[in-house]
Amino acid sequence: MDMPTRTFPKITDHDLEALSRRIGVKITETAEPWCYEATRDNIRHYAHGIGDDNPLWCDPGYAAKTRHGGIIALPSFLFATNRIVSGYVGGLPGVHAMWSGADWTWHKAVRRNDEISSEATLKALIPHETRFAGRAIQQIYNVQFYNQEGDKVAEADSWCFRTERDHAREVGTKYKEVRERAPRRYTEEELREAYKLYAQEEVRGATPRYWEDVNVGDELPVLFKGPMTVTGFIAYAQGWGGLYIRANKLAWQLIDAHPGVGIKNRFGIPDVPERVHWEEDFALEVGAPGAYDYGPERNSWLTHHLTNWMGDDGFLRKSLCKVRRHNPEGDMLFIKGKVTKKYESEGRHLVEIEQEGRNQDNELSVIGTGVVQLPTRG
Repeated sequence: MDMPTRTFPKITDHDLEALSRRIGVKITETAEPWCYEATRDNIRHYAHGIGDDNPLWCDPGYAAKTRHGGIIALPSFLFATNRIVSGYVGGLPGVHAMWSGADWTWHKAVRRNDEISSEATLKALIPHETRFAGRAIQQIYNVQFYNQEGDKVAEADSWCFRTERDHAREVGTKYKEVRERAPRRYTEEELREAYKLYAQEEVRGATPRYWEDVNVGDELPVLFKGPMTVTGFIAYAQGWGGLYIRANKLAWQLIDAHPGVGIKNRFGIPDVPERVHWEEDFALEVGAPGAYDYGPERNSWLTHHLTNWMGDDGFLRKSLCKVRRHNPEGDMLFIKGKVTKKYESEGRHLVEIEQEGRNQDNELSVIGTGVVQLPTRG
């Protein structure tokens, strides 16, 4: 049975003006985070949710022998400790929010059992005209993260694009060719070739990568992710904690308090917009090419690429991530990196790395820049 075409709320000048009045105002009430504490299990669940088996995050016996003296959290774990940095933004009720990038700076490691608190403000609203969805608003937040001692462990600017779902579905051309393609079916040979990258994936670990041994132009090993499945997207949600993934009474409480969140499914039951990540029909309704990965998941893959390379004695200082397209179910992603700069600053020995991720059809999915602090032989 064909579903009737529904209409979604538009971006109005009235709602945009109301939202603009929040710029620079500290946010005092927001949804509670998925994780308040960096427990052993919370760290492991997040790491496994992005397919990262680095023992520094997951093996207490191994981690105890490192300079850290115990388990630390992978840098991207902080996505699980604040909803706003993850893309759960306010204002413009019913208008689609698509997480599109972040600019992170880390100051110190998050250690096992650290308690994380955060502060957030709306930083800017920037209008855009996009090929994908017509009128769009880039909504940028600044979030700062602290441990139980009051030390700032990290800060990030994170942004979503607020887009009109109807326009993206009816006029948007970005995914027209993708939607017209027959479903991809990989051969056994294609899968074997891709899986070789998993078999050969290098986690630098206890072997130091010294700053003196790195040269501009050095290429990082390719990090493979995929083939994308809904199962994989749900694995990420288990570690990161989707705000809208609630059951029974708690699901009703959410939709009763925020009616705009409830978008009826094929049974006429109000369900959440987050189901674009596991429900193909609904993803197509909002103009996506199919059920697709999470934005913070993509950022976490970029940082995974860097932490594999830098080893236990390195420290990830910065990561810039800009999402360029969805990764729908069935896609593969190949993340490459190259050293573009080597320098010293404030007594630190730093390396800048440009990254990009492309799918199996060489379509650009994500770009990024990382800054890694490395140990020296001196």
